[in-house]
Amino acid sequence: MQLDVVDDLRQPEYTGENRCEPCTVLNLVIAAVAGSLIARKSRLGGLLAVGISISLIYLRGYLVPGTPTLTKRYLPPEVLRWFGKDPAPDVASGLGGDTTATTDAGRGEPDANPASAGDVTTVDEDEASKPDAEAAVEAPEALDLETLFLDHDVLEPCDDRDDLCLTDAFEADWFDEIDAVEESGLDASAAVDAFGFDADPGEFDLDDRGEARTLRSASGVAGRWPSRAALLADVAASRALESWLPDWDAYDPEMKGAVLNGLRMFLETCPSGGDVRMGEEVVESCCHSHEVVAVTCEETGERLFEQRLADVDA
Repeated sequence: MQLDVVDDLRQPEYTGENRCEPCTVLNLVIAAVAGSLIARKSRLGGLLAVGISISLIYLRGYLVPGTPTLTKRYLPPEVLRWFGKDPAPDVASGLGGDTTATTDAGRGEPDANPASAGDVTTVDEDEASKPDAEAAVEAPEALDLETLFLDHDVLEPCDDRDDLCLTDAFEADWFDEIDAVEESGLDASAAVDAFGFDADPGEFDLDDRGEARTLRSASGVAGRWPSRAALLADVAASRALESWLPDWDAYDPEMKGAVLNGLRMFLETCPSGGDVRMGEEVVESCCHSHEVVAVTCEETGERLFEQRLADVDA
């Protein structure tokens, strides 16, 4: 019975790795002040109050209801940095995680250019001057995603709107590969193979905490996807692109990640089934939250793509 009560009190979303240190410190201060006030009348009562408060903070992450929400809304970024917290939490944008390819392709908002926003830095000038195709990948300093996709019949002008859509042939290949990945299994080994890491797949783990999927190695996080469906789309697209981009195998993992992240936003059917929609949503970390433009599966709620709204507006 006691264990049931403890389990009921636990709130994993605010404890463990999700614990907000500023919230914890604030609540411990409140507990100490409240305990000292009670101790003026009863020393034992004060000690009990502090003990119960610390237990609640340990189990729930906070003592005063609403503390996490208030902290996310009103705690200054400078205070978050004191505790080593980034006031702008990472967006789960696939391998490498730092591509600014627009999220509006094929959906009419906001008005941005997926090519200019999605340029991917490739090799340096010395490498580009080498005749070795594997080093230069037959590309200039920046890779224009829109041109890349159009030149290799991955995208084409849409029939029903002034935008770009997947070609029927590539979309069919992509979903054939999605079915194949589902059949063989979506694991760390499949992700490592898809992105071309020169490493033993056994050195990587694929975490599935909540909706997000995180690929980790001993050296740190290699990539983070907002959902299993997003990772499934990337792994399958990588396999499909082997037949559509002649130098795909020569792309380094970071470049592959950026290309796949840009391609994923053109999906109009979710890898797990159903249509997709685009809209504004909120991404939260332990101590902060921000709005993102997100492409989401309507039936399952899985997020396929997300980008900070501030980055799009910029």
